[in-house]
Amino acid sequence: MEFLLGRKIGMTQVFSPDGGAISVTVVEAGPCTVVQRKTEENDGYAAVQLGYMPRKEKGLSKAALGHFQKAGTQPFRYLREVPLEEEDADLEAGSLIDVTIFDRGDRLDVTGTSKGRGFAGVVKRHGFGGGPASHGGMFDRLPGAMGASAYPSKIIKGKKMPGQMGNEKVTTQGLLVVDIIPEENLLMLRGAVPGANNGFVVLRKSVKGNRGGLEKPKEQSRSLNPLKASKRAARGS
Repeated sequence: MEFLLGRKIGMTQVFSPDGGAISVTVVEAGPCTVVQRKTEENDGYAAVQLGYMPRKEKGLSKAALGHFQKAGTQPFRYLREVPLEEEDADLEAGSLIDVTIFDRGDRLDVTGTSKGRGFAGVVKRHGFGGGPASHGGMFDRLPGAMGASAYPSKIIKGKKMPGQMGNEKVTTQGLLVVDIIPEENLLMLRGAVPGANNGFVVLRKSVKGNRGGLEKPKEQSRSLNPLKASKRAARGS
C-alpha cells in the first residue's frame, strides 16, 4: 500500500548521526481502516476507501451511517479513495493500515490544504516589487498596467492579480522520512508540510521515486574549467 491518511502535528528538529540539526515536520499517519473495496467487476476500477480518525455517530446522515454499518466499521471523520495495486489485492473492508508501510529513507508526497491568507494584493500574493517608494511616485504597491489596449480590450485570463491567497490544495513532493515512531503512529519528514497544525493530509510514496537519503550525500565533482583548476592549485588543493 502506498497511501495513508493523517494529520500534521507541528515542526521540530532532530539531530543526524554527524551532529547536524534537521528541521522536520511531525505527522500522525494512520492507523487507517479500509471502509470499502472497489473492484474491476463491480465498479470498473480497483480502489479502496480509507477511513481515518474515528467519530461519534451523532450528526451522521442515515446514508453515511448505513455505509459504515455495511462495512462493519466505526464511523470516521475523513474518507478518501485511493487506487489499489495488484500486490494489495488481499485488502478487504475492515483491514487495518498503519505507519509501518513506510520506512526510514523513503520519499513521500504530502497533500494538504494551505493556510488561508484572505484577500491579498500582488506584492504579498505574487511577489511583485511595487513602485518607487520616494520622490512622490505615488505608485506604492499597485499592480501597474495590465497590457491590454484597443485589442483585445479586456483583461486576459490568468493574469497575476489581487485575490484570494492560500486555502487551496497543495502537494509537497519528495519529503524524506527521517524517522518513524510506530508506537505512536508518527512520521518525521524533513522539510515543511502544507497547512496548519492538526490539518488533514494525504501521504503517498513519491511518484518521482527516491533521490537518495541521509546515508547518500551528494558527490562532489570537480570543475573542468582551467581557471578554476589554477585557483585550486594556488590554494594548494
